[in-house]
Amino acid sequence: MTFNVLPSVFTIEIGGTPTLTFQAQSLREAHELCHEDWLKEDLAEARSGGVPLWDRKAKLRARLALPDEKVLFDVTKDNDEPSDGLMLVYLVKLDGLKAKR
Repeated sequence: MTFNVLPSVFTIEIGGTPTLTFQAQSLREAHELCHEDWLKEDLAEARSGGVPLWDRKAKLRARLALPDEKVLFDVTKDNDEPSDGLMLVYLVKLDGLKAKR
């Protein structure tokens, strides 16, 4: 028997603050994203209100997205160009023009 598992929407919290949403196949896969060097660098360089999103010390934690976070992800995904890559939807206002990866 084969199961088709649809991706779920997850949220990464930085130091307890919901910061971005994305799709993954499982919570384990979502947790793995928290350890990716490219994401850590992006979060350390990105700023909101002049402050880096990640100070390189706060804990990054993945969890299932709350209903309002999932809606924001879905609306953004539906209004954006199709992509083969990982779509990150930020839940915080970013300084500058780029609001998603």
